[in-house]
Amino acid sequence: MRAVWLSSRRGVLIAAVWGLSLLPATAPADPAVAGAEPRKAVRDADVARKATTVAVIRLTGDIPDGVGQGGLLADLAPHLHRIVERLDKAAEDNRVKAVVLAVESPEVGRARLDELRGAIARIRKAGKPVAAHLVGGSPAHYMLAASCDTITMAPAATLEIAGVRTEMMFFKSLLDRLDVAAEILQVGEFKGAGEPLTRESMSPQLREQYESFVGDLYDQLVERVAADRRLPVARIRELVDTGIFTAEAALEAGLVDAVGYEDEVVAAVATRAGVASPKVVRDYAERTIDQDFTGLGGLVKLVEVLSGRAGEKPAGTGKRVAIVHVTGTIREGKGRDDLLAGGAAGAEDLAKAIRTADKDDAVVAIVLRIDSPGGSALASDLIWREVERCGKPVVASLSDTAASGGYYIAVAADRIVAAPGTLTGSIGVVGGKIAVGGALEKVGVHTDVVSKGRNAGWLSTTEPFTPGERAAFRATMEEIYRLFTGKVAAGRKLDAPTVENLAGGRVFTGRQAHAAGLVDRLGTLDDAVDEARKLAGLDAAEKTDRILLPEPRGLFDDLLGAVPGAADPVAHVAAGGGLRAALLARLVGVAALEPLANEVDVLTDVLCGRPQLLLPARITIR
Repeated sequence: MRAVWLSSRRGVLIAAVWGLSLLPATAPADPAVAGAEPRKAVRDADVARKATTVAVIRLTGDIPDGVGQGGLLADLAPHLHRIVERLDKAAEDNRVKAVVLAVESPEVGRARLDELRGAIARIRKAGKPVAAHLVGGSPAHYMLAASCDTITMAPAATLEIAGVRTEMMFFKSLLDRLDVAAEILQVGEFKGAGEPLTRESMSPQLREQYESFVGDLYDQLVERVAADRRLPVARIRELVDTGIFTAEAALEAGLVDAVGYEDEVVAAVATRAGVASPKVVRDYAERTIDQDFTGLGGLVKLVEVLSGRAGEKPAGTGKRVAIVHVTGTIREGKGRDDLLAGGAAGAEDLAKAIRTADKDDAVVAIVLRIDSPGGSALASDLIWREVERCGKPVVASLSDTAASGGYYIAVAADRIVAAPGTLTGSIGVVGGKIAVGGALEKVGVHTDVVSKGRNAGWLSTTEPFTPGERAAFRATMEEIYRLFTGKVAAGRKLDAPTVENLAGGRVFTGRQAHAAGLVDRLGTLDDAVDEARKLAGLDAAEKTDRILLPEPRGLFDDLLGAVPGAADPVAHVAAGGGLRAALLARLVGVAALEPLANEVDVLTDVLCGRPQLLLPARITIR
């Protein structure tokens, strides 16, 4: 519809240029005859309707952290900050009298969930009722819906609040059958990122830490649902043990308020807001792309869409807080945050973003928004240095995951704010390589070697480490571990024995990390911005804008840009592995292979032959 309107407007402009009149030759003398009064009544009703809007915002698909696409592509694959912006607009828009939140299985973790819950709370604080229409019913979806005034379940939907579960796949038996040797070293007895390749089940140390953070996440689920639904904790534990509910069973248990369809939710929330016949705005505040690309103006629009950089910077010259997003696995070189293959946090891009914010006179403080399991030790250290030498206040805001290399970066900040459900810590080092020589021999491939230097073959993928190569590699990892623990001690003002008790690869929830002194405060990105403003000496009433860094990328960047780490063959494979693995799993047509492909993608980083600061495997929590 918007494209038609723009085309019509262009027609009006062309007519004006040619001096043509689009108005009747003579105006009617008698308004009654012309129907002016009925038209006025229609206009008045229209105005009244526009002033009483019910906004419908749909939450579905992946809603990642990070800057995302810029310009008109921002809502094609929306990132978290765009959804929050739309919710906040509904809170401030005087025409919006009520909001319906359609919860259709969005992919969000615990910290991103808290950001959305915070935005919903701001709408309710503005005096506007918020009704959830729950279609997808996992624990995260339910906790999101429970922050609204009412929850209505679709009649055919299923509510699944069966607790918290995480799984880890182990590949050692498969590798043994293939005659492939995984050579993994770790510094820290709890640093189990390589265990899927070297064991057939969890080590006692790895199981201990998983039981710890899964237990805390379970307690948080029970406590939050009990508070939101005003039910006793003991009763919620009973309901979670039941776990799976039809819509009618959820209603009977008091977990939802009604069973119905979206149009019924809209009608009910309008009645609650005292609005008789509201204008229903579906996909409220979502940017739409005008698909009319004809003519010179159309070409300009097309370039704008593909470049993705239109209208991202705030107008004016007021004070600003820079939000620097560290999203995805941390790697050397340039980053990636695209529509096709997920994200990677590039040390080069992040260092540039931090320096840009530091030099910008309008920027008073920086917030590092970290959603990363870690990655390259070298890249993490380079980013840490840029944060440490920054002349402005820096606050780290920890999203769903800010562990290992992600936490390494955070300790350079002046303060650290985490969500209760953030996974963090994992202070340890892991690394290794994979030796496929035996497998190649089985299929008739023989490798001949000419080498000079005792440890020249340490990165060879055909042979395991020699004792000398293993000792040399371990020495580099132990030095990285010393740097890591030293930076944690200095950044968090903790003594060495305390840090050692918290290190060794142990993983904590944000709530556990706060109790241990690894973070300063529990809260959302807004809370981190408040901390940054205080450190910058601003009073509560002083207004600041936010800018997002690194610069948003456009479709041109993603389709034509260089692959991160392309000079390194292993990094090159790792950079594109997630997309290729996921596509392969789908082409094969076996849904269960997709998580397997994702596991292999993560393990590629462990096997790159260089020290890695990575969370133990890919942790998927349900």
